[in-house]
Amino acid sequence: MSIFYTKPVKSLIDHSNGDETSFKRTLGRLNLTALGIGAIIGAGIFVLSGQAAAQYAGPAIILSFVISAVSCAFAGLCYAELASMIPVAGSTYTYAYATLGELIAWIIGWDLILEYLFAASTVSVGWSGYVTSFLKDFGIVFSPEYIAATGTKMINLPMEGWKPFTHQLGVALAQKGILIDQLQQTTAIVNVPAMLINLICTVILVIGIKESANVNNIMVILKVAVILLFIGFGFFFINYDNLTPFIIPETIDAAGVSHYGWNGILTGSAVIFFAYIGFDAVSTAAQEAKDPQKDVPYGILVSLAVSTILYILVALVLTGIVNYKELNVSDPIALAVNTMGESMIWLRPVIKIAAIAGLSSVILVMLMAQPRIFYSMAKDGLLPKWFSDMHPKYKTPYKSSILCGLVSMVIGGVLPIDILGELVSIGTLLAFVIVCAGVMILRKTRPDIPRVFRTPWVPFVPIVGALICMWQMSSLPLDTWIRLFVWLAIGLVIYFIFGKRNAAKQRAESI
Repeated sequence: MSIFYTKPVKSLIDHSNGDETSFKRTLGRLNLTALGIGAIIGAGIFVLSGQAAAQYAGPAIILSFVISAVSCAFAGLCYAELASMIPVAGSTYTYAYATLGELIAWIIGWDLILEYLFAASTVSVGWSGYVTSFLKDFGIVFSPEYIAATGTKMINLPMEGWKPFTHQLGVALAQKGILIDQLQQTTAIVNVPAMLINLICTVILVIGIKESANVNNIMVILKVAVILLFIGFGFFFINYDNLTPFIIPETIDAAGVSHYGWNGILTGSAVIFFAYIGFDAVSTAAQEAKDPQKDVPYGILVSLAVSTILYILVALVLTGIVNYKELNVSDPIALAVNTMGESMIWLRPVIKIAAIAGLSSVILVMLMAQPRIFYSMAKDGLLPKWFSDMHPKYKTPYKSSILCGLVSMVIGGVLPIDILGELVSIGTLLAFVIVCAGVMILRKTRPDIPRVFRTPWVPFVPIVGALICMWQMSSLPLDTWIRLFVWLAIGLVIYFIFGKRNAAKQRAESI
C-alpha cells in the first residue's frame, strides 16, 4: 500500500543533488553552528524561562532546563546520525519517509508546521514585548490595543505601563491591596510589532540563504556576548532568599491544575522544551551545506551544548535576582536588569537590544526551516508543486517563504504566547520521538548505508530519548493534546484527499 511506501535513501540523496534550480551550497561549519545557536537561544531565555518559573517550577526551573537538555542530547545524537546518512532538506520529514513510510512522513511533515511556523509566531510575540519595553525607555509608547494578542485584557500598572492580565498578576496585586477593577483596562486588537518582525524576516529569507546566514551570524555574536554580560554581572545581584525553597511545595489551583513541586518541574521542562528546538533546524539546511555529512552533525551537537550551558546559568541568575512569582511577563530578562538598580542602568538598553537581536535570529531561522520542509514535501508530490518553486535569481523557495511569513504574521498578531509555546513544544517532542525510532529502524533495515556520524550506545540512546520525550509530552495540559489531535486530523484529511493520490501519480510517472 502506498501509505507504507518508504523512499530509498539513495534516491533521496541523488534527488538532492538536483539541477540548476536546486539550492546553493554556501554554508560552512561555522554558519551551521550559528544557525543552531541563533534558533535555540531566544524565547527560552528571553521569554519562556520567566513564565515557566512563575507558573510551574519556581527556582527549580533550572532542573526543568536540565531535564530538557538531557532529552535533547539523546535526540540530538539521533539527529546527527540521520543527518549524516540523509543530508537533504526536509529534516524529520525526510528521515521518516526513509524509515517509517509515507503516511508517517506526512504526519510528521504536517506536525513540523507546529514546530517551525508556530515557533516563529511564538517568538515574535516575545520580540514585541522587548521592543515595546525598549522603545518605552526613550518615551515611545505604543497604544496598548496594538501590542498584545487579540482579545487580551490589558491593565495599566502604575510605573510599569500596560501588562496583559493574568491570574497570577491579579493575585499579586490583590496581596498589595490593589484590585484589577480599580485600574484602567483595555482589550487588545492585534500585536502589530509581532507582525512586523515576521514581515522583515520573510523579506530577508526571500533574498537568499547566504545573506540570511550573515545577518544571523551578527545577531548571534551580539546576543551571546550580552548574555555573558548579564550572567557575569547578575551573579553579584543574586538574592539567595529568592532561591529558597528551591523546590516550591506543590499546589493545586481552582481549576485542578498542579503547580510547582516535581510535577511542576516536569511540566516546566515540557513547556520550555520549546527553547531547544533550534538545533534540529540545522538539518533543514543540509542541501545548502558545503559538506553536509560532516558539518550538519557538528552544527547540531555544538549549538546544543553551548546553548544548554547558557540556559542553565541564565535561569540561575534570573530566579536569583527576581522572585519567581514576579516573572510571568513577556520580558523577564529586562525585568531582572531593572531590579539590579541604578548602578546597572547602562546594561538595560544593551540587554534589550541583545534580546531583540536574539529573538530576531530565532524567527529568521524558524522561517527559514519551514519552507524547506514544504519544498521536500512538494518534491515528493505530497503538496502542490508550487511549494517547491525556486526564485530564478536568489535560488530560494520564495513562494512558500512568502506564504509562511504571511501565516506567521497572522498567528503572531492574534494568538497569546502561552498557547503557541505549548503547541510548539508538543509538536517538537513528537518529531524527536520519530527521529529516535528512525535510528533504530535504519540500523536494522539498512546497516549498509554509510554513516559519517554514528549515535553511540544504540539502542539505549534512542530508546531513552524517545521515552523522555513521551514522558514530557504526557505532562502537557489536556487542551494542548486536543489541539494537537485536531491539527493532525486536519492534516490527514488533506493527505487522503490530495497528498496520497498525487504522490502515487508522481512516482508512477517517474518510472
